[in-house]
Formats: sequence, C-alpha cells, structure tokens
Amino acid sequence: MTAPSAPPHPGNTIPDAPYDARPASASTNRLKLGIDFGTTNSVVVLAHPDGKTETLRFRFPEHAESDTCRTLLCFWQDEVGSRIIQQEAIGAAAIDAYLEDPAESRMIMSMKSYLAQKSFRETQVFSRRLTLEMLIARFLSNLMQAVAIDPASVDVTVGRPVEFAGDFPDDALGAQRLRDSFTAAGFPSVELAWEPEAAGWRFAQRLENPTTILVGDFGGGTSDFSVLRFDPARPGHAEPLGHSGVGIAGDQFDYRILNTVIAPLLGRDCTYRVMGGEPLPVPIEWYASLGRWHRLALMRTPQTLRAMEDVARTVSEPQKLRALIDLVQDQQGQALYRAVGAAKNALSSADSTILRFQHRSFKVEQTITRAEFESWIAPDLAQFDNAVDQALTHAGLTAADVDRVFLTGGTSFVPAVRNLFIHRFGTERVDTGGEFVSVAEGLALMSSKAAHAA
Repeated sequence: MTAPSAPPHPGNTIPDAPYDARPASASTNRLKLGIDFGTTNSVVVLAHPDGKTETLRFRFPEHAESDTCRTLLCFWQDEVGSRIIQQEAIGAAAIDAYLEDPAESRMIMSMKSYLAQKSFRETQVFSRRLTLEMLIARFLSNLMQAVAIDPASVDVTVGRPVEFAGDFPDDALGAQRLRDSFTAAGFPSVELAWEPEAAGWRFAQRLENPTTILVGDFGGGTSDFSVLRFDPARPGHAEPLGHSGVGIAGDQFDYRILNTVIAPLLGRDCTYRVMGGEPLPVPIEWYASLGRWHRLALMRTPQTLRAMEDVARTVSEPQKLRALIDLVQDQQGQALYRAVGAAKNALSSADSTILRFQHRSFKVEQTITRAEFESWIAPDLAQFDNAVDQALTHAGLTAADVDRVFLTGGTSFVPAVRNLFIHRFGTERVDTGGEFVSVAEGLALMSSKAAHAA
C-alpha cells in the first residue's frame, strides 16, 4: 500500500519557512509552544517574544490548509524489494491512506480517550506491540515534523482535561501518561495545565478590569468548566477558583444520533434463536461499539465477525444485521461518522437536516429536526448543567458573581449548549471566539509567561 500523493513527512508537508529548530542552550531562548492534544483534533500555537501568538498551519495534499490536525494515526506496510517497510501518517493524510486500502492498514483513533483507562496498556500493530504512550509519541513526532519544529528545542505547555474521558477514569494515571507521551516524543520540558484555564488566559487578553470568568471548554471527549479570576494589573496571572468536568462532549452528541437513527436500522432491536429456543436480543455490545466511533474498528476481529455471522443465521431481520457486518468488514465507520457529524453540524444553523449515508445496499436518508436532536441530548445537557453547578460551588460563588462566560470548542456551536448558558447567565455575559484554537493559544501564553517569570 502507498499513501496517495505521499508528502515528504509521514502525513504532512514542510512549511516553506520553518522556524529555527536548533536546540537552545537556555530555557529563555527556547521556543514556547502550546499544544492542545485533543480527542478529535489537535492544535499547535507558537508564542512569540513580543507576547503575540501564531497558530501553526497544517497542509495536506488535496486538502485545504487548516489550523487543526485530526488526531488520527494510520499505519500500513509497503513492500520495497524484499523488505517490508512500515509507514505511518497523521491527520487528513492518515484518512487518505486508510481509505486507499482499509483492509491492509491500521487506524488509531481517540488515543486521548484511553489515557485514564488502566485496562488499555498496549495494542499490536502488525508485528509490533505498542503502548499507548508510544502511539501518542508517534503522533506527536509527526505533528512536530508537520510544522518543522524539533521537540528538543521547545518548552511546551500541554492541555489536560479536568476529568479524563472513560468509565471510572484514573485522572492521576491519565496525567502521567500524557506527560510521559510528550517526553517519549522528545520534549525535554513539559508542563500540564487545565484546558479551560488555558482558554481563559486567551480570553483574558481582552479584559480591562478585574473579572471573574466561567470557562466552558467542550472537546471531543471531555467537557471542562473552570471559574477563574483575572486581573489585567497582574498580567500573566490567573487565580483558579473552582473546577469541574465530565467525560462527555461532542462525540457523545454523535452517539445520540447513531443510537437513535442508525442503530435500529442495523438490527439493534432484532432477536435471534439458539437451537430453536426462545427469541434472544441481539448482543447490545455491538451497538455500544457502533455508538463510540473509536471502538468500531475493534469489532473487526475473526472472533467477533464469526459471532455476528452465527447470529445472522437466525436473526429476525437478517438484512439489517448483514448491513452491520458489511460496515465492520469494509471498515466504513469513518464514512458513517462523517455523515453523522455533518448532520449534527448542520443543525447548529438549521431547524432540520437530512442524514444521508449509503454503503452497498444499506441506505439512510432521514430527516432530523433540531427539536428531536435536542431531546436526544437532553441527558447530556443536564450533565453540563450539573458540572457548572459543581464549578460554582467549588468556587464558593453563585451565577450572579460571574462577570463573563467564555465558551470554546466545537460543541459550543450547538444552540442548545449555548442556550443553556444564556438562560443561566444572560446573553450579555456569554462570549465566544476562536472556538477551535483558543485552548492552544492560552497554553502558549502560559508557556511564555512561565518562562518570563522564571
């Protein structure tokens, strides 16, 4: 397999005028970066000595230049003479490589979601066993190659969620693994900072008076809330007053659409029989995996596929389960999630949209209204509301004590999310801006301020 239009670096092209990547002897002379390593997207921002920040751009062949890089890592093997060479790509180039030959490639997704999960230690990629830290380090190495910066020349501040994603997350483990991953990628100086606090730093550059801010940072896998006090008379200083977080965000909204619209069409509510016995429900864990896009690829194992084929022999609606088997075998999860994500995004500006997806004989063309979508995500909105309560309680404040609310992350575009804050704090206090890069910008500012304070 060969990635389409393979660029000089695995998955990325080199900027025309790269920054000086030579290691510096003193910390004050080193580059100051903020890196928002996200579940879905990652962002890199450089802090200049004059206090300005620059979001570094990613360029992939046949893709528009972007401030964000999809947090994806794809491995495949090329045969060169008598040798087998393992190749890798990240971001949009990873998707291109994967789609060229899904059966012979391995796509690694949502790495951040596993950081706090003790059960996930390593995975096998072809003949090699790679730990989670090694996988993230490979992604980060490629990310730095994409912007032509040597990690050894950098002081980096990295965002971490208030609460890591997953069931019963071990937050201390998640933070240590995140730090170890950056160290393994060659960064000699790594600092971690709360992601919502970083977003607040970026927003604080506009302030003229001491201000109490509530920051809502909505990522792909986690949502974090921080109450902070900023004083322009003390630049570079933020007083954290209260934090809270939940392990759900934008991916959860995709799950609601998948679970409500797609899963029934793929046999979730069907039954099957074992040796002519009573009808049994189709194994629900298959649809739990369907609803979590980073787990769907794990279903493509001989054991799972054999189990699905066994059930398909007696299932009540075999064409539905067969469509699920085809999706898993043909690795169509990425295409399905793109269609679901497009429908979700459309509902941010329209009262209704049509979810369209087709693979082989399986075809979806269903209208979804914003009102329906908001009813599906109501339990998630309630969790956000409770998390805001917790942050205010930890800060010893009420909603009336908050001067400004700053929302960041793609999920903040969802009207129901924004309205939750408008209802509680009022339109005049809710602000947005730089939804996709504000965390990394704040991290870069924090890295630069820490260097100046040292």
